[in-house]
Amino acid sequence: MNKILVTVVLGVAAVAAAQGATKPAQPPQGQAAPAQPSATSTQAPAGAPAQAPVIKDPAEYNAYVGAIQQKDPAAQISGLEAFMTQYPNSVMKVAALQTLMQDYQQTNNQQKTIDTAMKLVTADSCNVRALALLAFFDRLKAQGGDPNAKQDLVDAKKYAQMGLDCLPKFSKPEGTADADFQKMKDQMTGIFNAAIGIAALTDKDYDTARKALRAAVDSNPDSQKDFSVVYPLALASAGPTPPDPKVAPDPINAIWFAARASTVAPNAQYQASIEKYAKGQYVKYHGGDDGWTDVLAQAKASPTQPAGFTIKPAPSPAEQVHAMVTTKKPEEMDFATWQFIFTSGSKEDQDIVWNAIKGKAVQMNGTVIKATATEFQIAGSSDDIDAKKPDITLTFEEKVPLRLIPKEGASLDFQGEPSSYTPSPFMMSMEKGKLLKAAAPTPAKKAPVHHKPASQ
Repeated sequence: MNKILVTVVLGVAAVAAAQGATKPAQPPQGQAAPAQPSATSTQAPAGAPAQAPVIKDPAEYNAYVGAIQQKDPAAQISGLEAFMTQYPNSVMKVAALQTLMQDYQQTNNQQKTIDTAMKLVTADSCNVRALALLAFFDRLKAQGGDPNAKQDLVDAKKYAQMGLDCLPKFSKPEGTADADFQKMKDQMTGIFNAAIGIAALTDKDYDTARKALRAAVDSNPDSQKDFSVVYPLALASAGPTPPDPKVAPDPINAIWFAARASTVAPNAQYQASIEKYAKGQYVKYHGGDDGWTDVLAQAKASPTQPAGFTIKPAPSPAEQVHAMVTTKKPEEMDFATWQFIFTSGSKEDQDIVWNAIKGKAVQMNGTVIKATATEFQIAGSSDDIDAKKPDITLTFEEKVPLRLIPKEGASLDFQGEPSSYTPSPFMMSMEKGKLLKAAAPTPAKKAPVHHKPASQ
């Protein structure tokens, strides 16, 4: 159980207890009582002054006051439970349940706390204190591996949405300072949004999860320190794995909140694992680990994301191509680099490389995908070798003798002259093919091959 948020919820319930402990008004003997509120009413109409509920029966009044004035939580529980049994429809039902809920928390009886909160919501469907408790406990049970986690999250989401809908109607308890009331509302806003966000993340609704979890983290300082909220926000921002083209990731927030999660992780093992994950997200987005230590230091120093926080993205494929073309001669590049340039570069950069290699004999190694006497289909880049996909069509001016035609999967040293290419799917045609030596069987250890640039 998260200690910080338990304290928050206890604080919310304590206000309820303080309000519920108020004695109800009792009419003088022989005098008609004023109209009393219904058993489910705890608040006056908007704009109207709050009035204490009225108990007509002196015996009921004495039973309630006798229970509520008990100093010991156990004695108060016993008295209020007896009162609720004897007067189940009392006008003080909601106040009694609120006090019971707080007493059960103080005595660390979680199940009774939950049971009482559910009774309270049944009696008062807009009781935000009980809704906050239920949303909170159900969400943490699910995250803690409860066997009924799926239903826990369904319930947590239900109570959380009810709470958010009711929160604008929540009246300030009598005697509560404005600042304390606002803090209470902020805490409950965080609890409700956290429950909705975790439920959405579990359902792979990343947009809703990001919005709700970010609202939870921004709602109050306690949530910014809560690993059970901060880390899911990082995962929601990163999006699904493998990526889904329908879900746009938010890499900067994924990096920040993953780094932040590593600083509030519950133990050293979690911290190291999540820090590694955060760094991996950073390198993936930035293109290198330079600057990572500064980002991590910021996350450790401040629970709040700095205003304007940003990370420089890695160069685009076209920018990478241009850097390659301006720093290296085309004839000195390997085949995978040519492939990267012809599939990702600008027309100008493609032309520079193509004009330098077209019609010139090149020697290289590849893996045979398919071979006939006049044409070989060859995979030249490591990625295409692994995928068993040809990216070179090598044609011969004279038929290759049957004994020299390689088998599928054989490693082949050959020569050819680039004559044309298509960028998508990539295929380079080479003419005037020559075998530099007899094809070797599929090697136990692959001959050196060229990989596409890492960003691909």
